[in-house]
Order: sequence, then C-alpha cells, then structure tokens
Amino acid sequence: MVKIRLKRMGQKKSPFYRIVVADGRAPRDGRFIEEIGYYDPNQEPSVVKVNEEAAKKWLADGAQPTDVVARLFKQAGI
Repeated sequence: MVKIRLKRMGQKKSPFYRIVVADGRAPRDGRFIEEIGYYDPNQEPSVVKVNEEAAKKWLADGAQPTDVVARLFKQAGI
C-alpha cells in the first residue's frame, strides 16, 4: 500500500518534515518514491509547502495520506 506521510529531518529538538510518497512497509525515514512538499512547525506561523499537482495525482492513484498529512492537505486546500 502506498502512503503519503512525513519524513522527519533536522536537528534534535528542532525537527522539520518532508512530505513523501512511500511504500507502507518502508521505515519512517527510509526509502521513498517521491518527495512532494515540506512542513516546518518551528516557524511562526508554521510553513506548509506542497506540490499540488503531484499530491492530487498520487491521491487519484490511490495513495493513502496519514492523519497528519490529511490535515496539512486540508489546510493547504487540496
């Protein structure tokens, strides 16, 4: 199953996340298929940048977003 989820990056206690499309069996920060955006909760207000075309393509192909990614997509208007 293909999932759209967050990949944690950054220093200790200062994380930012990349929104990636990955196989559901791959580890959280492991192999992924495509990077479609990023989310930085450290800035005020938090920054969400998503490639809308790629996100819509993957959703149409049946990729399942995690709860957090679904909320970020809703914020971004996807």
